[in-house]
Amino acid sequence: MPLILLIAALSILRFFEIWHFALLSWWWIVGLMAVAFIWFEFIEKMLGLDKRKAHDVDEKRRQERVKQSFTKRK
Repeated sequence: MPLILLIAALSILRFFEIWHFALLSWWWIVGLMAVAFIWFEFIEKMLGLDKRKAHDVDEKRRQERVKQSFTKRK
């Protein structure tokens, strides 16, 4: 996510030609976009980070259900 925010910020700064970013080549921004694409499409899946995030969300939901079921019984 920080990579996406960096790409968005650099694009805005370059588009409006703010400060030194006016001299920045668009190829740097396109290169960062390519890195982000490769990260999210291939590397994150290879490392299992996408499944781990989904697992953490499921575990949190399960814990909330357990907590809710015990509070209802009292």
